[in-house]
Amino acid sequence: MDSTTQLTIRRTGTTAPARTSGSPAPPGSHEITHSGAHVYDPDRPAGSLHLRAARVLEGNWTGTSTVPSHGLYPHQWSWDSAFIAIGLRHLSPLRAQTELETLLGAQWGDGRIPHIVFNPSVPLDAYFPSPDFWRSSTAGRAAGAPRTVQTSGIVQPPVHALAAWLVHQADPGLSRSRSFLSRMYPRLAAWHRYLLHRRDLGGGGLASVVHPWEQGMDNSPCWDAPLSRVTPAAPRSFRRADLDHGSAEDRPTDLDYGRYVRLATDYRDGGYADGAGEFAVEDPAFNALLIASEHALAAIAQELGAAGTARHARAERLTAALVERLWDPAEGMFFCRDVYGGDGGDGGGSGALGSERRSSESGAHGSEQRSSESGALASERRSSESSAHGSEQGSFESNAHGSERCSRSGAPAPEQRSAESSAHASERRSRQSDAHASERRSRQSGAHASEQRSRAGALIPERSVAGLLPLILPALPRDIAATLVRTAGGPHFGLGGLARLAPSYDLTGHAFDPHRYWRGPAWFNTNWLLERGLRLHGEHGRAEELRAALLETADSSGFAEYVDPYTGEACGALGFSWTAALTLDLLHEPARANQADRADRADRVDQADESTHVVSHPGHRAFDKAQGTPPHTSHASHTPHTPHSSFETGAKGGDRG
Repeated sequence: MDSTTQLTIRRTGTTAPARTSGSPAPPGSHEITHSGAHVYDPDRPAGSLHLRAARVLEGNWTGTSTVPSHGLYPHQWSWDSAFIAIGLRHLSPLRAQTELETLLGAQWGDGRIPHIVFNPSVPLDAYFPSPDFWRSSTAGRAAGAPRTVQTSGIVQPPVHALAAWLVHQADPGLSRSRSFLSRMYPRLAAWHRYLLHRRDLGGGGLASVVHPWEQGMDNSPCWDAPLSRVTPAAPRSFRRADLDHGSAEDRPTDLDYGRYVRLATDYRDGGYADGAGEFAVEDPAFNALLIASEHALAAIAQELGAAGTARHARAERLTAALVERLWDPAEGMFFCRDVYGGDGGDGGGSGALGSERRSSESGAHGSEQRSSESGALASERRSSESSAHGSEQGSFESNAHGSERCSRSGAPAPEQRSAESSAHASERRSRQSDAHASERRSRQSGAHASEQRSRAGALIPERSVAGLLPLILPALPRDIAATLVRTAGGPHFGLGGLARLAPSYDLTGHAFDPHRYWRGPAWFNTNWLLERGLRLHGEHGRAEELRAALLETADSSGFAEYVDPYTGEACGALGFSWTAALTLDLLHEPARANQADRADRADRVDQADESTHVVSHPGHRAFDKAQGTPPHTSHASHTPHTPHSSFETGAKGGDRG
């Protein structure tokens, strides 16, 4: 029996990936109850999609984290690890927790989570830009970069709080025994504060990315216009390791790559201070993930004993800001805003992206908040709303098992009291920081940005899949959600018709290429987010069609990094970790339409008999034991063990955001 088969083996010898308490077993499986833990036994054949996905994750595991792929990407990537943890929770919640703990262990003092955490056992020439390019421990000293871990200096989309909440839900007993959420919460809160305060370069409340790699869709045509202002680095100043593994026709051009290097070099040489560069873009996907994670942070706060109302209110204000600044009703989707672009006038784009049409139709989208919170989202309103016990509307899976915080005597345990106190304090700080956010933004903009620049900017007239991803937001106005669904199925993205999966870029766009990195191919993480958004807004039929297409394509492509959106032909690396992880998530939760009902039922079951609290699922224990994962610990702090010295990479990687 190989090691990966053991990952999903039960002590009784039957396959038993675990699932969240309260969810129904997949068709054809056998429901089993063991010490209050619900698992299923699907009798999977040796070559099943589930087992092959588990093998990918096992093959890419380093001992403390999971690489995207050993050849192209031999280190730990930030948003990859978040998606990987979401899938790993179905095999081993402990390993999923370790994945996130390792990443956040490299967090900077200013709150940023770097987009790469470098493995010291990997040769420097295996990947560019390498640790000696970023020089995080020296160039990032003023920003609080760690001294003992080498990282990059830029960030990636903030999926982490959402991932942490979903990982907790997979095994609440294990999570509580290890104080997982109470250790993660302050770090995640600091991460969000960094983005909301240090990265609000446009002054409208949204976070900006300062490098194309930060948004994750590295080579998108959305970056062409703002990048055109950047003088590229000399070709002799860097070596493109990515071309060792991919055709030049499928990768960024040398000119674009030179601009990427120039931006990163200038950011590094400026001590990683925000707001001084030539590139700043408000991206709808990046901000939608921040909002979704803010809802998840509210749920985490509730689990730890705080109200969470301030975070829910902030998420709804950010949703209003997203609509105000990035939504174009005539085009039926969200667009990126070039913060330093435009003529400094009305802040609108050209043609169909004009601000006049946006402002004239903004009232049709139902939010009185938007008119009162426009511009800089006035601090007075934020302060008054954050202290109110207001709406919990749009709660993102907020059915945390709050009753389980107490001991059998009814009194919180000391460790739980500490966690609750931390969550309460963090929420108070959140309210206070909201009250002073406008003033801070004003000071920072004066310190870091040229006064001559237009902070209104201009919308970038390129249709990217990023413009559809706000569908994941629960407080998105209904008419906007319905319009996004129509746009996704229309000629530009062809979902459910022309295209097998939603492409990364407009099928009819001037720069569309079905194989070139982020300029047309379909990616599994963006389509997974779309599937989730469709279900959230009641489009269960479309969501199920997309789920089926994702599973079929993952199977036929060998868990490819990305695929041709028309044919599903594999592109990029094979055996890609987030493709395998999100495949597992789709296999384990085929009926997300009933997710809220399942959570309600789980709450009732847990409250009815506290003795049924889950400590760890049998299948999870087998997975962890078979792979040598560290044993459960209830210590308040957790230091991941060092990577395996036998971690090998014989390949050289490419650039990746």
